[in-house]
Amino acid sequence: MTIELGVMLSIASVVIGVLGYQLNRQKQQTEHQKNVKNDATREAVIETKLDNISHGVENIRIDLRASEREIGAIGERVTRVEESTKQAHKRIDDISPEKG
Repeated sequence: MTIELGVMLSIASVVIGVLGYQLNRQKQQTEHQKNVKNDATREAVIETKLDNISHGVENIRIDLRASEREIGAIGERVTRVEESTKQAHKRIDDISPEKG
């Protein structure tokens, strides 16, 4: 009977070992699936934020182009005003000596 008890204990130990291995393996798979889901969620959030940043940068570029056009138009107007002022000063200079 002692040998039978030893064999039964050995078999029970092997069964417990296999069950422990299977339980640990399932736990690791579950954790891996959770990690994959968390990583996918995190990547989706990051991708969404990057898309928003990209759209924001594009809007800034559009606004910058519009501002550059406005600055160019203002530059042209300033040049015209300077020319007009220069001509007005010449006319005033021509009129001033006749009065004085």
